[in-house]
Amino acid sequence: MLRIEYRDYDLKAKISWDIDDESEKWLDVIRRLLNDYTDESVQEDGFCITLPWWNFVALRPELSKVFTTYKLKPGSNLIIGSSAEKLLRNSKTAIDRYSKAVNTQIISSLDIKQGLEAIGFVRNLSDKQMRNISKIAGLSAAATFSVPGAGKTTEALAFFFYRARLNESLLVIAPKNAFAAWDEQLLDCVPSTTSQFVRLRGGRERIEKTLSENPRFMLISYQQLSRVSDLIAAYCAKNPTYIFLDESHRIKSGIGKQTARAVLSLSHLPVGKLIMSGTPMPQSIEDLIPQFTFLYPEKIATVDNVVDLIRPVYVRTNKAELCLPPLTRNMIRLQMAPMQYELYKLMKYEVAREAASALTIPNKQTFRNLGRSVARLLQFVSNPALLSSELSFAHPDLLAAVLAEGDGPKLKYVLKRTRQLAKENKKVLIWSSFVRNVEYLAERLADLGAVFIHGGVDAGNEDDDETREGKIKLFHDNPNVQVMIANPAAASEGVSLHKVCHHAIYLDRTFNAAHYLQSEDRIHRFGLSQEQTTTIEIVECIESIDETVRERLKLKIDKMAEALDDSSLRPDPIALDPTDIDDFESYSTGLSERDIEALLTDISKEGN
Repeated sequence: MLRIEYRDYDLKAKISWDIDDESEKWLDVIRRLLNDYTDESVQEDGFCITLPWWNFVALRPELSKVFTTYKLKPGSNLIIGSSAEKLLRNSKTAIDRYSKAVNTQIISSLDIKQGLEAIGFVRNLSDKQMRNISKIAGLSAAATFSVPGAGKTTEALAFFFYRARLNESLLVIAPKNAFAAWDEQLLDCVPSTTSQFVRLRGGRERIEKTLSENPRFMLISYQQLSRVSDLIAAYCAKNPTYIFLDESHRIKSGIGKQTARAVLSLSHLPVGKLIMSGTPMPQSIEDLIPQFTFLYPEKIATVDNVVDLIRPVYVRTNKAELCLPPLTRNMIRLQMAPMQYELYKLMKYEVAREAASALTIPNKQTFRNLGRSVARLLQFVSNPALLSSELSFAHPDLLAAVLAEGDGPKLKYVLKRTRQLAKENKKVLIWSSFVRNVEYLAERLADLGAVFIHGGVDAGNEDDDETREGKIKLFHDNPNVQVMIANPAAASEGVSLHKVCHHAIYLDRTFNAAHYLQSEDRIHRFGLSQEQTTTIEIVECIESIDETVRERLKLKIDKMAEALDDSSLRPDPIALDPTDIDDFESYSTGLSERDIEALLTDISKEGN
């Protein structure tokens, strides 16, 4: 007797059988099916396997074939628990909903407008926003991949208010730095609402108490969700809830990471779902699979079919449609200092050995170690002094000679160029992926009122100059604060600087395409006048890892452009000769296996 049950307390499917079934042919087939599909399946005892419910329902077609082949019939030799039966019916409905989504009729703008006005939604929607909402309003699960500045949050709220009933709640899972935008947009869109977004934070007891008060609008960070996903699941199971993922590319790692696993464990519970990202595939097409799986866990997505699967259920306003003034990207290519280059050659061969090992014997620890080594290589090219704190560095004499050369060429250029722009009364945004670079630049440019943001700067009140919001306000409002230095991992989302700053300089970049694209959008976004010139300078060293990063970013961005049919996603920096510039003085993120292969190839090239 095969039994299928839903275990409510941990959101798992429980498949069990009797000792008499050990000789049945169907048992081995089902065991293999359950164990091979996901690493999350667990053999809890000799007669029971459990796996996350969303994994189980994705196997529904294969299980149905097994049941038919071996004549397993409900009520006879197959027992399905009442909770599991209800959820399986919901899954069948969800599959039908996806099938209908392919041919869903677009809802007219008039119907959308009248429906929103009826519930007090007063925000005027742009033509592009109305186009997008008309497509997704008929779907229970959809995606908006519009670029930053196109109004994704407004689209999301319009989607919710058009579809939701009064007894249905909205839970937004988002980076903490996006919380304020949801507060602001809710008030702008529906000023008559008596409800506000409540933060689900402060530990289990506080979150449980907040949920017991049944708020209509809730915000929770991805990190917090991973710690209380069981509480959220219990709430969604009892209360009809919409779940939106803001910056949904944060779950691109899938079940391999705790945060993504927590989000995906909720995928079968909401009455409506929306994913939101301007950069939904920062590494590769595979990044779309977990995001689509959250929307439609019953449909099996692969690298070969996920683009086609998601196409009928997503909308996108691209940058070209925003009619922004052109963005100028200049690439500044510099030679390393002589001793710096000698030490770089030694360091790159050490990284090459690690890269070869990571590809030969792939495991998390090897990959993590390689990531640190690649980060160190990027740091060294940007600022050799960052290695001075490594007491056990393998080449101390050569490092001493490098440090005697002074600031590296990239750092010299950034400092010089920033001062030149400041003299022209231009505010400057400097990007570096490394905290010590961020703080070092702020110290060196203190006379220009430099402020900085990295992961160690807490969010808070804008009247507090030490908070993230306070530093942004200073940069906006204080004419004596001419420079901001920021880390893309901490400031590439939820920050708008385009009204005061039109010149950005990248001291370094990493393999993370989302960080790069979103950091560009801090100063080049909707709201700029057509006469405004925006310039980005990307500084790199010749014959260095910077060149590999550039090629990999271009490849990733081109792949995303192709998948999203967005030709505006093709940044192509123009190389500048530094001698043409007046008065010129002579922890990596986003690393994938393909990046390692490219890095190994480039390092092995003669002369590199």
